[in-house]
Amino acid sequence: MMRFLADMGVNIRVVEWLSNNGHDAKHLREEGLHRMPNGEIFTKALNENRIIITFDLDFGEIVALSEGKKASVVLFRLHNTRTPHLIRRLSTVLKDSANALVDGAVVVVEESRHRVRHLPLGKKQAAH
Repeated sequence: MMRFLADMGVNIRVVEWLSNNGHDAKHLREEGLHRMPNGEIFTKALNENRIIITFDLDFGEIVALSEGKKASVVLFRLHNTRTPHLIRRLSTVLKDSANALVDGAVVVVEESRHRVRHLPLGKKQAAH
């Protein structure tokens, strides 16, 4: 079981899918935090030991500047942003990269592959 925090660009059905698959998943909208700044979202995820799920490229920079703090991020870079496709890609990421996410990583999810950047950034890198 992993703990997730979905950013505003992520459909609530992704959170429901995660919950139905045994994960502890929350959406910012559910908590009335849809206007929370990204830096505060990162801090919230860090404090609650949650993995951020987002389309927002700013989180890659926030992690890079976080001075070794380990809040993992799943960053979607997809052309097809339909929810069923997103869930299929996320399912693959969770099968292949669960340990990296638990240990601290930014996982960039593209159409046909995903890249794992271990935290702190600069550690071993892998592509899947």
